[in-house]
Amino acid sequence: MVCYLQRPDNKSNNSDKLSMQIKGKDIHINRDSSGVPHIKAASIPDACYGQGYVHAVDRGMQMLLMRVLGQGRACELLDGGDEMLQIDTFFRKMNWTGAMQKQQDALSPFSRECLEAYAAGVNAGFNGKVPWEFKLLKVPFEPWRMEDSFLISRMVGYLTLSQSQGEVERLFVEMVQAGVPTNKLAELFPGLLAGLDRDLIGSIKLGHRIVPGHLLWELGAPRFMASNNWVLSGNKTASGHPMLCNDPHLEINRIPNVWHEIVMRCGRDYLMGGCMPGAPGVLSGRNRELAWGVTYSFMDSEDAWVERCKDGRYFREDTGWQEFHARTETIKRKGRPDHHIVFYENQHGVLDGDPHEEGHYLASRWACNDSGGQTLSRILDMWHADSVEEGMRQMGAVETAWNFVFADRKGNIGYQMSGLMPLRRDTISGLVPLPGWLPENDWQGFANPEDLPRALNPEQGFFVTTNNDLNAWGKRKPLNMPMGPYRAERVESVLRRHGNFQLKDMIDLHYDVHSTQAEKFMHIIRPLLPDTDNGRIMRDWDLQYNPDSHGAYLFEQIYKGLYREIFGANGIGGDIVDHLQNETGMFIDFYVNFDRILLSESSTWFGSESRDALYRRVINQALSTEPRAWGSTQKVKLTHILFGGKLPSFLGFDRGPITIIGGRATPHQGQIYRSAGRLTTFAPSFRIITELETDVCHTNLAGGPTDRRFSKWYCSDLNNWTNRRYKQIKPEEATGQFP
Repeated sequence: MVCYLQRPDNKSNNSDKLSMQIKGKDIHINRDSSGVPHIKAASIPDACYGQGYVHAVDRGMQMLLMRVLGQGRACELLDGGDEMLQIDTFFRKMNWTGAMQKQQDALSPFSRECLEAYAAGVNAGFNGKVPWEFKLLKVPFEPWRMEDSFLISRMVGYLTLSQSQGEVERLFVEMVQAGVPTNKLAELFPGLLAGLDRDLIGSIKLGHRIVPGHLLWELGAPRFMASNNWVLSGNKTASGHPMLCNDPHLEINRIPNVWHEIVMRCGRDYLMGGCMPGAPGVLSGRNRELAWGVTYSFMDSEDAWVERCKDGRYFREDTGWQEFHARTETIKRKGRPDHHIVFYENQHGVLDGDPHEEGHYLASRWACNDSGGQTLSRILDMWHADSVEEGMRQMGAVETAWNFVFADRKGNIGYQMSGLMPLRRDTISGLVPLPGWLPENDWQGFANPEDLPRALNPEQGFFVTTNNDLNAWGKRKPLNMPMGPYRAERVESVLRRHGNFQLKDMIDLHYDVHSTQAEKFMHIIRPLLPDTDNGRIMRDWDLQYNPDSHGAYLFEQIYKGLYREIFGANGIGGDIVDHLQNETGMFIDFYVNFDRILLSESSTWFGSESRDALYRRVINQALSTEPRAWGSTQKVKLTHILFGGKLPSFLGFDRGPITIIGGRATPHQGQIYRSAGRLTTFAPSFRIITELETDVCHTNLAGGPTDRRFSKWYCSDLNNWTNRRYKQIKPEEATGQFP
């Protein structure tokens, strides 16, 4: 069957309607045999209308929940309790619903037409109603607006991504205030401490964390983190054509999956791949001539400044005492009185404290806080991009921080970093908060995208990004604290082997669980192993994080023991290390900074002991445990975004448990940890492989197309994801019924 949609005429000033009058244009929506929606339309704006319609039908609950969170209206619409108030306070502080007109004004006519069409399609899909889950909560229907897509773009670009940079900068301040010596900090943050004034940082009055992590993520905000993408030239493939692979590593233990797959066709043109419900276009996928894949770059685009405050004002050497802009937010609360809160802002962002109480406070700013229009415009322009150079130009201008790889039918491959990189004065890294009253500490604009790391047809015939350090590829050095090099090292070592790669080889790499991190540590550990059963297990370990591996389990016991001993007993305290390790993602994100010390021959963090003595003591203690299969620690349930764990299992809202292969540093990342009391994960959420010889994408998804529990497509791709099977999506006529 065909879902046959007629776009409405615009005969009123209602902003929900299309801004242009289109008559007699039909949009056909079907599903293919895997449930992936296919849209056939006469124009690209019509296709965007269809994509909005599909997103509302397939992922309406997910979209509306994200919007409620981003607007800071969870207390008003979901639950008026104190925990929800903290969540709303966080989002009101970010003020992601502000500066919308500026973003709209920056849109090209084509982008505006597409975004308006998308919003109209969303509203047609909702048809004036909200999903039944929201009806239970008595949430009224509110039409989707173009501005809501800007909001989604800002949330996707910040949450757990740039946010993690801000958190490590806050950890640095707390470490200074806790008395961690400068020489130890210099080892942990090499080359990043220029401008450090310990007395000044010691005087900062730190406010409380605005929202505990478990509250925010419990409510379903997406957790983004590590990802892989790589591209091979035709010289490295059996077919002689470029091949591109991507597997974004996100939280997978929530249903629905963050990603939604789609195929859109306009005449001979098509666009297909993975998209984010709430915004038009494709983030990881291809058109007829060009393919692209995305990972996060870890660009440092958030800074904090120390503000000298009294009587509600802040001091500047060039202008004297200045008034803050006081932004008052009113948070409505179900069943409770409204809550009023004032945020104090200046050119350095939002103040963490009350400037009427004299003292030093931090003000923090994210470079992309007012972004959206440019990002969405560039993503929509990928409909037309027909070469790697054009893709690099378009995606390089995206405001948020990503690594894009590209391949085109002409045989070219390339890489481009995007993002607003703040320009700071010489030697300043952005890690250390600097005096806000000195004008020279202000940002001095943003880097040109052509100065960011990039490569066109690199000599090695491939390019790999895994959130690793890619500063060497740019005129500017935007990365202060990237993730470790281990996943990139493994992928690159495989791609160097020969020039005859096929699809099956890329699948093997997607599921690869070899750890070059463990390889480095085992060079130190192996000579120190005792002649015991567990010592022999470790000595013979193949460095693979397979589910049945006892070596992987024992290695992790040693690795965690080294953290507790070296950074706990000899550094910041065992209880703090345990908290960071067990209840935060700090060691998940920035473990390479700690590894650098653990792998050193000597360090101030070792105290009076030698490295071998420390290691031997930790090894003997860790190997006294009973060995277990790695997979026994890697089981997790996929829980419904709203009702997870609250409804009987026979209703099928939750799925699993499943076993996640891999570890923190393997190409198939498989991290399960607790974040502020809730179990979370990082693993490949969506896998895509495409070769430019054909018009086919090979994909699988940790979930399914729709968030509708009683649809057969609710979690229909999970078995493929678990069992190394890939479906094909291609721009051919689909005949399945939608929805």
